[in-house]
Amino acid sequence: MVTDSALLTLAHMGGIAIPQTCLQQENKEAEDQVGRSCSTTHIRAVSSCEQGAEAGTAPSGCSVVSFSVLAEGAVSPATCGSVNHCYQQKHDGEHVTLSRGKKDTQQDNIEELEKEEDGEVCRKEALKVLCNVIYNSPRAQERASALRLLQGLWESLKEEIWSKVPLSCHFYKLRLLFLLTALRPELRLQLQQERGVSVLTKALEQCLAVRWGVEYEVLTDSTQPPISMEVSQKVIEILKTLFNITHMFHRQEPDEEDAALYRHLVAVLRHCLLLSCEGEDTLEELQGHTVNVLSALPLTCLDVLVSVQVDQASHKCEGVNMDCVHNLLLFMNRRLNRGQKLKEKLTPVLNLLTESSRVHRETRHYLRQKILPPLRDVAIRPEQDSSLRGQLVRLMTHVDTDVKDCAAELLFVLCKENVSRFVKYTGYGNAAGLLAARGLLNGRMSSSNSQYSSDSDSDTEEYREAKAKINLVTGRVEADQPDPMEGMTDEEKEEEARHLISMINRLSRDQIIQPMGVTAEGRLAPLWGQMSDCTLEEEEEEELNLIPEGGKDSQME
Repeated sequence: MVTDSALLTLAHMGGIAIPQTCLQQENKEAEDQVGRSCSTTHIRAVSSCEQGAEAGTAPSGCSVVSFSVLAEGAVSPATCGSVNHCYQQKHDGEHVTLSRGKKDTQQDNIEELEKEEDGEVCRKEALKVLCNVIYNSPRAQERASALRLLQGLWESLKEEIWSKVPLSCHFYKLRLLFLLTALRPELRLQLQQERGVSVLTKALEQCLAVRWGVEYEVLTDSTQPPISMEVSQKVIEILKTLFNITHMFHRQEPDEEDAALYRHLVAVLRHCLLLSCEGEDTLEELQGHTVNVLSALPLTCLDVLVSVQVDQASHKCEGVNMDCVHNLLLFMNRRLNRGQKLKEKLTPVLNLLTESSRVHRETRHYLRQKILPPLRDVAIRPEQDSSLRGQLVRLMTHVDTDVKDCAAELLFVLCKENVSRFVKYTGYGNAAGLLAARGLLNGRMSSSNSQYSSDSDSDTEEYREAKAKINLVTGRVEADQPDPMEGMTDEEKEEEARHLISMINRLSRDQIIQPMGVTAEGRLAPLWGQMSDCTLEEEEEEELNLIPEGGKDSQME
């Protein structure tokens, strides 16, 4: 199944026309291998002209393409000059061909419909097999790229998209397009150069029956029924392919033409986030792939998500429509509650909300109201809270570095990258990882290029009353603890401190722990240099303490 002939045969049966130049080249190579004496078996392949001939609509001068299979199975194109006979009523001088009876015509129509259905099933099954072969075989992936299968598939899809004729095998062609772009990096670039973003955006509009309002605004009707499962699956495959060909442009600054194209796409993606689907799992999958594409697009084009009319908006913030942001927040909450494959399923939406909050003031204000409302209950630790804040704070100590960093970054941006505010909402123990990575452990302000507004952080009455009692490390009011040195003399306290330092040094020498300190730049650094002066003296004292009482006097003598 991974031979060139098998791939070409499956592609042809699936309705994908391979470029003739490629077929001739492959046929020549096959002929060189098997020689001219090979016997050939001719297999007729029904082309679009033949289908039209059977339906009685064949154009004049149309030729039918057939394939000859060599002994080794290589496919070569051959052109046959004959055209299948079709029923037509002719007026040739005095002779008139009688039309068939009504009953016979109905029977023919039924047979033609059955043939069309059989042909559709055949194309669908061929595409299924082709998808399976390419997905499971690296050699098939390589040969599909060499045979220029993507070019034939892309031309077939474009023809169907522009003709607006829904076909049942449309989904499998989209699935095949996704597999090719996912498994072969060079095909992603090729599809991007073939105006893939523009055509696939048009395919999304066609699947969703998009109605446009003003510029970059898709009209959303909440009274419309949920989109069907079939449409949802097509949309998902389009979104997956769009991500493959756009993720490389996330950090690039688009030119005017590309910016207009991406904003047009973002408007359609916004519509995808507001849709309802048949089945909750299907809706989450569709929204997940929509988030992936949004996170791959240039940040400057994401303003379309909030630059829509607010007349009938369910959620607003400072006169800006926040319906899309609210749906993203709900989507993030569902992914948090499921707690499965967090790196794969949660980090894209965390990054999208972080970047949107960094560049859009209204988005940041709305998310801060929902995630970091003014503190009232300071009796529990931040990570023990059941709210969105608590769930994100728990992720700040997650074992996966990417998940931990994404959660901390979102909260840090919502705090406008203010260290004291960040510690206030998360606790110093949870915030230490991000602050250490950024060199902010000394409490200085972040040197980020983001321009934040100068609004102040308003405290509630409950927080102001308990502020002096809050433990900054844990982020909550701790119960009063007894003084462990109560009743000790100054000499006993000094001896206890020396004993503690001695134990720390011993653990450090054995490389069990490594004492760290904060430098003037706000970063962690080992304390070896600061502790080296007292190490020798402490070692001598430890050795003296280990000598028996009688031996000490003799050693001094």
